[in-house]
Amino acid sequence: MANCNENIGVAHDFVSNLQIEAIQTVMPMKQTDPRISRRVFIGENPGSGNFQRRFHMVFCYNKVSETDSGSMVAGWIKESLGKALVEKPLLAGRLRSIGENDTNYGEFEIVSNDSGVRLIEAEIQMNFDDFIHLKEKKNIEGQLVFWDDIHEPNTPYSPLFYVQVTNFKCGRYSVGISCSLFLEDPYSMTSFLNRWSKIHVNMISEADAPKIPTFFLPKLRKKGCSSPTLYSSSNTSNYHVNNTLIFKLPLKFLNLSDDINKNNLVEKCVEEVENKYGKNLSTKLCLFVRETSEDVNVETFTRGGINPFGSIKNGLISANYWDDLGLADNMRFHEENKAIHFSCWIINPGNEDLLLITPSLGDESGSQKNVIVTMRD
Repeated sequence: MANCNENIGVAHDFVSNLQIEAIQTVMPMKQTDPRISRRVFIGENPGSGNFQRRFHMVFCYNKVSETDSGSMVAGWIKESLGKALVEKPLLAGRLRSIGENDTNYGEFEIVSNDSGVRLIEAEIQMNFDDFIHLKEKKNIEGQLVFWDDIHEPNTPYSPLFYVQVTNFKCGRYSVGISCSLFLEDPYSMTSFLNRWSKIHVNMISEADAPKIPTFFLPKLRKKGCSSPTLYSSSNTSNYHVNNTLIFKLPLKFLNLSDDINKNNLVEKCVEEVENKYGKNLSTKLCLFVRETSEDVNVETFTRGGINPFGSIKNGLISANYWDDLGLADNMRFHEENKAIHFSCWIINPGNEDLLLITPSLGDESGSQKNVIVTMRD
């Protein structure tokens, strides 16, 4: 069995051997008209940590045929993702400030301006089995996703959604997703990913589909020329995976406009997290509230204890994992090839613990909620 120092050496080799081969932009295949937008209210504390809060997902796949490869999948993704974005154009949009005076300071909006999603293709000279058995693989998995930090006043130029396809030495490959929490959370993102998967599988299954996609990187390279290293890594290279606990509210007893109930919900969830991890959370928390697919409110929540007159005292169901997303089985790029490995995590780089309230999976009415608590670094 490898000792700790050997694992550190393997991790270092993984980072140094990752090579990004290409970066493309994927836009919706049809112009979005009229444009749609979503308000993001950051309130009194629009610090840079809010802009970097995001989630990542990684799906790993077997090579199912001689012609199958990450490069082949990436080429088809260029087309299938463009089709899927027509149905959800905000993912290809940009964030811009509308807080030009004191009355709306801290207000932003995401506009579906079709600026596009970044698609990255990478290679790693490491076998998948070596990668998956690393004890610290959570820290290593950051290399399978891409993220470029968002900073004011340049938010209109920063993508909010990234897809990275990584080829392993053994022929297996991974598809990594990175998405701003302003756009989506892991639960709200699930319906789009399932829809995109169906579009992709149907597209490559068509009788008249070409054998090789138009944007197939090995075909586009000049013979005898090696591809340059565009970037050795992204802002996911060095990061800490924050502890996350998920709570489910099975009944419609939460009115988010009721401050007492919202206060009790937050206090109860925080209490459960503190008991589980044996660590006190901060007295001020960053609270993301998402109502169905509408506007996002980012608040600073100051803890004050459970109000005895509120209704939220019991009824929470806690879960440690993202298994109920169902993506490990459903997110496919070949009909017969489901993911052999799936992971999901939230990055919370701010100085406050993060609590995200979002509608449950498949609940369009927003009456059932998930509460996701992610501790600060």
